[in-house]
Amino acid sequence: MIERLRVVEDRLLVLVLVTVVAGLAVPTVGRALSGAVAPMLALLMFAVSLSFDFAAVRVVLRRPGLQVLATLLVYVPMSLIALGIAHLVFGSGPLWLGVILLGALPTDVSSPLLVWIARGNVALATVFNAVNTALAPVLVPLLFLAYTGIQLDVPVASLVGELAATVLLPTIAGVAIRSWQPRRIARIEPVLSATGALSYLALLLAVIGPNAEAIIDAPATMLLLAAAGLALNVSGYGLAFAARPLLAERGDRVAMLFTVSKKEFSIAAMVVFSSGLPADVALPAVIYAIVQMITSPAVASRVARSAALDE
Repeated sequence: MIERLRVVEDRLLVLVLVTVVAGLAVPTVGRALSGAVAPMLALLMFAVSLSFDFAAVRVVLRRPGLQVLATLLVYVPMSLIALGIAHLVFGSGPLWLGVILLGALPTDVSSPLLVWIARGNVALATVFNAVNTALAPVLVPLLFLAYTGIQLDVPVASLVGELAATVLLPTIAGVAIRSWQPRRIARIEPVLSATGALSYLALLLAVIGPNAEAIIDAPATMLLLAAAGLALNVSGYGLAFAARPLLAERGDRVAMLFTVSKKEFSIAAMVVFSSGLPADVALPAVIYAIVQMITSPAVASRVARSAALDE
């Protein structure tokens, strides 16, 4: 019976597409969920972190070179590619600033879930995610200042507190419980994957709902943003693929794939609001969130099928 819950994970791409349509058609649901983004992220991280124990984390921590590689890819070439896309597509203005800000963002919190679905190294992806996110309050404003000359007013205390509540604490709790009761938790893994996937869908609604009117009212601009976002997203997959020779294990390569290609949209909204920038500056991150939440399940499903054929 419990194995039937795997259907949520197995059909995630279809459910994502249905959710996008539903979010645009009935935006009130997404608006209602938008105030609960932090708890939903925490639930997602908790569910995913129950899939590995402290022993797996210790193995990851013995290989700091992988973390350095992941951090460099996320913050250096991805931000430079975004800078090039911003100049090419927009030239100036709020959307230009928004694409540049997008490129400077850390890894999306949901990346370990996609690594899990793709049968990759979830512990490695989670550590990648935690470290890159912890560096965001320092690196995001530095990169944005270097590229635009504009100083961001980052609410460091609020940002650190939110990141601790949504990433650090749920991760520690999940790993601790898995280490304490490994057999019992292993038996309910389909429940965990379904919980993570449903949280992912709820987050997608929370992204679309508050922005549905803007998306529908300016379809040409949104399509242009989607194209720019897709170009950056595909570039992230390409960078991770180029790094394959440096990663001996398949699971490590999968972790890098989703670490580099995904960007955390919620930080953009917080930074834009606190810095007094035009609201449109956050739009590229919103559209990128939708793009990556569509492409990621498709890529994860393909990678998982490939792994199954190799076994």
